[in-house]
Amino acid sequence: MINAKKIEEIAKQVTDAIPSSLKNMANEFEDKAKTVLQNKLSQLDVVTREEFDVQTQVLLKTRAKLTELEAKLVELEEKIAAS
Repeated sequence: MINAKKIEEIAKQVTDAIPSSLKNMANEFEDKAKTVLQNKLSQLDVVTREEFDVQTQVLLKTRAKLTELEAKLVELEEKIAAS
């Protein structure tokens, strides 16, 4: 998900592009734009970076365990074939 800092940067860029005579309206627009963006982004089916990193670690451990089990299976198959 896009982090709040990125949303604030986008909103600030929009605000900076508005003439100074419209700053009050720009501030209200910035607040509303942030709210709308955050609401819409929260509706997306995405995971946080933290959740992604956790799942990446789980996957790495699972792959390591699978490799270990595959090696044991080959070893057992070789023992059975030698019998």
